[in-house]
Amino acid sequence: MLNTLKTTWGFLLTLIEKNSPLKFSGENLEDIYNYLPISETLSTSGQPTARQFCAIRDAGFTTVINLLPQGIENALDGEADLVTSLGMNYIHIPVAFFRPTDDNFNTFAAQMNRLQDEKIWVHCAANGRASAFIYRYRTAILKENPESVKWDVREIWEPFGVWKTFMNW
Repeated sequence: MLNTLKTTWGFLLTLIEKNSPLKFSGENLEDIYNYLPISETLSTSGQPTARQFCAIRDAGFTTVINLLPQGIENALDGEADLVTSLGMNYIHIPVAFFRPTDDNFNTFAAQMNRLQDEKIWVHCAANGRASAFIYRYRTAILKENPESVKWDVREIWEPFGVWKTFMNW
């Protein structure tokens, strides 16, 4: 519950930062909103800023998967062009927050399987979608123990509603 409140508060700060001259975030990986390293080759987060994508590249990530639909409040305009100009692959799988689908997941899983030898960064607005998709991928495809994987998700939020069903929580 506390992590869900932290995530909500952090999301509001990202909106303020995007729409005002105020800046709350730094340029390091650890400064990225709701950054969660899963392994040496996989990390998730909320929406990185333009300058934070440089840190992602400098850390050796080769692919960015964005689960945000177009036009979401804290989405980064021109993200695809920015990421590819930095030499990384960019994959966009738009997922509606209250309507994640099995088709969304199947597309995501196919990309993850195709890129299994790459260093991948998965993000959305606040790391709710991203952590949910990674949870389902790790438990359904990689067959990791759901109870141990839940701890990673709970670092970010406590899934509710449609997400519990989507994740087989």
